[in-house]
Amino acid sequence: MGERRYLNGAVIRLDRKATIELLSDAAFLLETHVIQASEATTPLRRVYFVVQVMLMDPAAAGPTMDLLHQLIDKALLAFETPEIKAGLKTIVGSIARSRHFEAIKLLRSVSAGAVEMFPSGEIAASQAA
Repeated sequence: MGERRYLNGAVIRLDRKATIELLSDAAFLLETHVIQASEATTPLRRVYFVVQVMLMDPAAAGPTMDLLHQLIDKALLAFETPEIKAGLKTIVGSIARSRHFEAIKLLRSVSAGAVEMFPSGEIAASQAA
């Protein structure tokens, strides 16, 4: 069975290799970048999960905004690393501009956070997207 892709809130499954060319601005996630609620066990993973929900279900973006800000505030308190703190503040700006995919990419690229979010060698794969 093929890998699922999430495109503008829709789930697409491809059963063979295919090329998809997006000719307009679209939000998408690969199945390997999607985490389940049960996997949101650390401060950065909780933030990631909420931003992921906002990206996958645009109708949920408004109602989850307060939760996201609470989680980012908690994450800012949990980390002392300047790069992580700066990354989280940049993510807030991306979310304010409704750039959820940009925020997801930023979350994956936060250097020390990438280890905390993707502990089992998934860092290279997550940063390749």
